[in-house]
Amino acid sequence: MKIKSRHHLKGSDARKVVACIEPFLDDSSVLRKASLERAVSDDGVDLIFVNGRPLMMIVDDEPFFTVLGAIDLEPSKRLVVVDSGAVRFVVNGADIMKPGIVSADPEIAPGDLVVIVEERHKKPLAIGRALVAGTEMKGEGKAVKSLHHVGDLIWKGLEG
Repeated sequence: MKIKSRHHLKGSDARKVVACIEPFLDDSSVLRKASLERAVSDDGVDLIFVNGRPLMMIVDDEPFFTVLGAIDLEPSKRLVVVDSGAVRFVVNGADIMKPGIVSADPEIAPGDLVVIVEERHKKPLAIGRALVAGTEMKGEGKAVKSLHHVGDLIWKGLEG
């Protein structure tokens, strides 16, 4: 993954991005004072750098956390908690299956972007798109389509 271009967001554009992310955070003061840049990559994923760190990505014109952003900003909403048995599959890019889910934010609607965290330490492992409502994430079948996980191209691009 290579960054093709990178530019600072104007005040109004930066406020729109922050307004999209604020509902998921208990404390968004860090974002309001931050310098935001949009980076266009060669693989179609645009990133938002917050004070020089790639904490958000643009998914279908909607800003949301990268795994690094979820680690740094600690969202309190749209979380899907998986058990320790599911962790190795999630970090390898697997979609999240209902039997591996311990709990999910009941406000999640189908199509929402979500943060997948592990049960013990609540560390973010992946970002995905909900296939079912948060209240229906028990039972059999697929619950979340994985979009970005620890160790993928976005993650490795962030490291380099």
